Amino acid sequence: MSDEQIIERALALLAARMHQGDVLSSPAAVRDYLRLHLGGREHEVFVVVLLDAQHRVLDILDLFRGTLTQTSVYPREVVKVALAANAGSVIFAHNHPSGLAEPSRADELLTHTLKQALALVDIKVLDHFVVGAASTISFAERGLI
Repeated sequence: MSDEQIIERALALLAARMHQGDVLSSPAAVRDYLRLHLGGREHEVFVVVLLDAQHRVLDILDLFRGTLTQTSVYPREVVKVALAANAGSVIFAHNHPSGLAEPSRADELLTHTLKQALALVDIKVLDHFVVGAASTISFAERGLI
């Protein structure tokens, strides 16, 4: 079995665990899924985890793809996707291909903008993860949400 096949199977198992219950009761599964899903990418990818009112996973979408150092994220598109899924809350994630998971000031501003836009339609932002090569940083754990 190739490394790629192993990762695909692990992602499927973690996604199944996340779909089974409240993601807040298994934050490690969310973190592990995002690390596997985004960790080896050579370009930035912005992901949204769409959740229902009981924090169960509705869908996990790669919403935007960028370059080595940045991704353009459009709040209007994030709101459209969340409303179309009838999401009650969301979790965001993106990777830093540089390997450093430390959130930038631009990451913080984007999260704030998205949180404001989604609040207008009663959708709560629960967290934003930044995935690096060796670590994953949670905005919620840092008090940035």
